[in-house]
Amino acid sequence: MHSIKKILVANRGEIALRIMRTAREMNIATVAVFSEADRKSPHVRYADEAVCIGPAPSSESYLNIEKILKVCHDLNVDAIHPGYGFLSENAGFAKKVTEAGLIFIGPSPEAIEIMGSKLAAKQAASAYNIPMVPGTASAIHDRQEAKKVASSIGYPILIKASAGGGGKGMRIVENEDEFDEQMDRAVSEAQSSFGDGSVFIEKYITSPKHIEIQVLGDQYGNIIHLFERECSIQRRHQKVVEEAPSISITPEIREEMGRCAVDVARSCGYYGAGTVEFILDKDKKFYFLEMNTRLQVEHPVTEMITGIDLVKQMIFIAEGKPLAITQEMLTIKGHSIEIRVYAEDAANGFLPDVGRLHTYVKPDGNGVRVDDGFEQGMDIPIYYDPMIAKLITYGQNREEAIQKMIRAIEEYQISGVETTLPFCSFVMKHPAFISGSFDTNFVSKHFQPDMMKSSQDAETQALAALISALIRDNVQQAEVIQGEEKLPNKSRWKSNRLQSG
Repeated sequence: MHSIKKILVANRGEIALRIMRTAREMNIATVAVFSEADRKSPHVRYADEAVCIGPAPSSESYLNIEKILKVCHDLNVDAIHPGYGFLSENAGFAKKVTEAGLIFIGPSPEAIEIMGSKLAAKQAASAYNIPMVPGTASAIHDRQEAKKVASSIGYPILIKASAGGGGKGMRIVENEDEFDEQMDRAVSEAQSSFGDGSVFIEKYITSPKHIEIQVLGDQYGNIIHLFERECSIQRRHQKVVEEAPSISITPEIREEMGRCAVDVARSCGYYGAGTVEFILDKDKKFYFLEMNTRLQVEHPVTEMITGIDLVKQMIFIAEGKPLAITQEMLTIKGHSIEIRVYAEDAANGFLPDVGRLHTYVKPDGNGVRVDDGFEQGMDIPIYYDPMIAKLITYGQNREEAIQKMIRAIEEYQISGVETTLPFCSFVMKHPAFISGSFDTNFVSKHFQPDMMKSSQDAETQALAALISALIRDNVQQAEVIQGEEKLPNKSRWKSNRLQSG
């Protein structure tokens, strides 16, 4: 076992800050690396030491492995936490970290490599009898053979990039006439996004729910799951609202899905924190989708319902400590919801919006948590993901968590950029969300951009009416004071005070 003394966080913004806070609680020193665009970011100030590693583009800064390792060498760092995104699922980076004599706070390079390929992940998991979506077991090389497979499993089918993620290299094919065109698009997008044009076929589940299981494993083969997260509210195949536990699954499904998730982790000798993703069809049958070999954006909802600090557990595991938590010790307490506050305009197809945060005031109070990396007056850079913050609420039950979220969204004040806050408020109040009768098609089924415009118009009208009323009151007040000009100053003040109060 090796006691970690100093961690370099190879990331930025809210996740860098979140990792550093836990490290500080554990009396571990932290090092921030940052690009020129992030010089004024809170995570840079919070760290014990901070080093600029390059210009704004991530390829010249946050993805520059050699510069990151040099900082570790220069500052006597003994461990690296990659957060999520950037280098977090880069097997080559994990390998270079360990070869440099440093501790990688995450899984082995081998586990990252296996689970980084959707096809390799399926092959590894198949040894444990994990339910799989019908499709090809390997990359498509023969189109005619692929078309036969597509016909046998039935359209619609999904062509997916093996090395993919975030909805890239993914195409729905409704019939055989579309096959070649969508295949070409998927291969092209996979090649440009991941440098790997390998694609495979899966049956397209038309109304799925996206359910994922959080797992933790130590370096001695002990693996547990920390229940599920519901992540079905998405746009562009990327999550916007997450919650734990899911309203959609029974205790029996939870237990079976948890067992499968642990087996998937076991299939690649996994240790650290990871997430096994499943899709759930309308008949409550679930299928293995993929494994994310890192901390997830939505990990706070799991922390809220279990009381376990996942970053702290990752550090313990990286130090070589055995898990001190058993499956029997874990229970679900209450309900938690997270929304991602993106600088995006929901009324304009969720297009990213850049600009300055002229107003930035966070909500607060019982059961409200904000993980962010911005302050009022800061610019939203164009170079990175447009997420400003994660807003998390916790309640004794789902209804309470929803009501806290509605209140927290109302309190969150952001101006200067459009955000997903109005859209998330729309979700919280929608009957389909409240009842649990939603799936990954929520946006296409229930949301039209003009809903945001009409909502904003109503808010504008309400604000205009308020300003008009205030002006009218001030004019009337001025007339009262004008009629009392002969009164002494003190009396006039008193009269004005009584008038306004």
